[in-house]
Amino acid sequence: MQISPGPVSGAPPPALCQANLPPFLSTCSFTCWFTHALLFMICQVHFVTNRGYFCTQEVCEYLEGPSELYSVKILRSKRQKEIMDIDNQCKRRLRVCVATCNRADYSKLAPIMIGIKAHPDEFDLEVVVLGSHLIDDYGNTYRIIEQDSFDISSKLHTIVRGEDESAMVESVGLALVKLPDVLNRLKPDILIIHGDRFDALALATAAALMNIRILHVEGGEVSGTIDDSIRHAITKLAHYHACCTRRAEQHLIAMCEDHSRILLSGCPSYDKLLGKQRDDYLDIIRKWLGQLNTPLLGSFGDKAQEGNYIVALQHPVTTDIQHSIKIYGLMLDALITFNKRTLILFPNIDAGYKEMVRVMRKKGIEQHPNFRAVKHIPFEEFITLVSHAGCMIGNSSCGVREAGAFGTPVVNLGTRQTGRETGENVLHVRDADTQNKVFHALQLQFGKRYPCSKIYGDGNAVPRILKFLQNINMDEALQKGFCFPPVKDCVSQDIEHILETQSALAIDLGGTNLRVAIVSVKGNIIKKFTKPNPKTFEDRMELIKKMCKGAIQAAVSLNCRILGVGVSTGGRVNPQDGVVMHSTKLIREWSAVDLRTPLSEELHLPVWIDNDGNCAALAEKKFGHGKGVENFVTVITGTGIGGGIIHHNELIHGSTFCAAELGHIMVSMDGPECSCGSRGCIESYASGQALQREARRLNDEDLLKVEGVDMKTSEPITAVHLISAAQQGNANAAAVLKKASTALGVGIVNVLHLANPSLVVLSGVLASVYLEPVQYIVSERALPSTKNIKIVTSDLEEPALLGAASMVLDYATRRLY
Repeated sequence: MQISPGPVSGAPPPALCQANLPPFLSTCSFTCWFTHALLFMICQVHFVTNRGYFCTQEVCEYLEGPSELYSVKILRSKRQKEIMDIDNQCKRRLRVCVATCNRADYSKLAPIMIGIKAHPDEFDLEVVVLGSHLIDDYGNTYRIIEQDSFDISSKLHTIVRGEDESAMVESVGLALVKLPDVLNRLKPDILIIHGDRFDALALATAAALMNIRILHVEGGEVSGTIDDSIRHAITKLAHYHACCTRRAEQHLIAMCEDHSRILLSGCPSYDKLLGKQRDDYLDIIRKWLGQLNTPLLGSFGDKAQEGNYIVALQHPVTTDIQHSIKIYGLMLDALITFNKRTLILFPNIDAGYKEMVRVMRKKGIEQHPNFRAVKHIPFEEFITLVSHAGCMIGNSSCGVREAGAFGTPVVNLGTRQTGRETGENVLHVRDADTQNKVFHALQLQFGKRYPCSKIYGDGNAVPRILKFLQNINMDEALQKGFCFPPVKDCVSQDIEHILETQSALAIDLGGTNLRVAIVSVKGNIIKKFTKPNPKTFEDRMELIKKMCKGAIQAAVSLNCRILGVGVSTGGRVNPQDGVVMHSTKLIREWSAVDLRTPLSEELHLPVWIDNDGNCAALAEKKFGHGKGVENFVTVITGTGIGGGIIHHNELIHGSTFCAAELGHIMVSMDGPECSCGSRGCIESYASGQALQREARRLNDEDLLKVEGVDMKTSEPITAVHLISAAQQGNANAAAVLKKASTALGVGIVNVLHLANPSLVVLSGVLASVYLEPVQYIVSERALPSTKNIKIVTSDLEEPALLGAASMVLDYATRRLY
């Protein structure tokens, strides 16, 4: 490096005046000044060449005094900061392309697009529109995208009209011809594709062949039509997956996808669904159902009311077009006969579309006074209409997905959604072969309200997906790998890339205490809350809601995702309607109580209810001795006597929900009076209350004493005193326990002869006391074929809470009609 010397003189050049020099240069000679200036330039060259990482020691030996060293450090620090700022400015943003093909997938992709657009420092958003968005017959829905303030990078006309199988194939081919130019121009880092449409298959094929990374949204689901094949084909082409449900995630893993590239995000549309509801819903109802006028009915808008109309949406099934057309005609006939206001949307553009529209027009639906036929409704307004409808009918995925978030009753026709996970709001009419069957299904469903379901999301999908995108390593190999069997345990990623614990909120309503617990899918009680059970209905309900809300808040900090609420309570319960029919005397004001509706509305979670005996059996089935056992009986021995029966892996409720009332099996014609009003029941001999009654009688007669033992009679006498006295040799107490054990043993013998289970599990605080005597009674009195049936005590500490949780974790909500 050559340095041009300045003018030779005895002082620094004029440009470096005395006032601008550092202190240690202000009084030096020219020789001193020149030396320091030369060293400074050497430092600069060394600094830039080595990206700022140089050792001060290299120049320190030439400097004199600490002030010189300090100045060099300051210069180095400033230069490092400048380079860091340049590096930050040069950091490349992730270039994300979102491709949308139709009105349905845009409703799922729009929340993601909004999230990406809100982070301009991290993402560049490109939007490609193709498919039915650009067709006049479907309302040119690309305008909705523009109205949402998105700049469309490219519009591709890819639909070949004809609406038959050949047209679908030609549309895929046309898209494959046009897409390479667009993708070459945009050069995205990652392409986001949704769902299972043939347009999406063309997108995935083009991107995969052009070495563009693909994020597939809503893969792994099952619906039972050609859509399954397309969806799974896209899965194999995609590099990353954002799925909606645990089952879909397991399907992806079973398909050999790398589970480190699978995000269990939930459905993006649920981020809107579970948000604040619109206050102008009545205006929306009138807008879409209030524009028909007839001479006979007058203004249709005056009659459009919340919950008093139907939303109908039926699509063709491309693998069985003729049958789907037949079902469509039967649905229209049933709707005409049902005579309710109906908003009907045109089917999608799959093969069979023209034939279905022809059926609609042949029946005069567009002119019928009860119908409003439309081609497109903005998603937010459509969802508002669905949420307030009296019923939804058809085969749209909206019925089995989004409608569940509001508890809207749905009649699902045909096989298009076979395999989808559904809430209990969906009534399936698989073989819709008669108008009467469809009509009857409408009668069963119209006007009902069901618990809201969060099967497909919890409202936090978009933050999870954005976090997932931010953590994609663009330097890793593009070629995707496959994880062939054996499949490892699922390791999903949430917003912090750690697995959320799938959990249930369990409630145990006892005679004394009210308990709420967060229970994991493995049966671990993560956190438990206990309060005294109030005596009045109003106070009890308020406390339940308050404790549940507190537990839900705690679940967030504990990284638990609450799937639903399970309730265990004493008395007779109708689990289908979620109603406590008759309660025990221990819980006051607890008969004819609808528990499900207020809890579901307050907590926005599905709720399941059963009595404590059945819950104990469910707990054993999932977490205890009954795991993997097809037929067994659980007997609860506590304050009362109860139980549950598992037969062929199913819990037996009975025709009036009175099955397994084991405590009220009569073992004597003239025994003690039971709390049920009868005499000689097992509960009148062997329950904790019965033992306490006998203990007090013996104590009053001064027969409960044990020589040399202080019974502390100043305390209230309980069953514990009786058991303690019997164990220490009190003959009277031992006789009472023997009679109680015999009564329980004889009752279990009756159960063995009636149900013939392979296992009996004794649960509750008295189980260990009764185990050996019951085993002896069974060996002496049972038939030879049942004498060797295994009788054990439960290892579960909280069977009621675990059983309540198991209803949430295992409950099959799909109904067939």
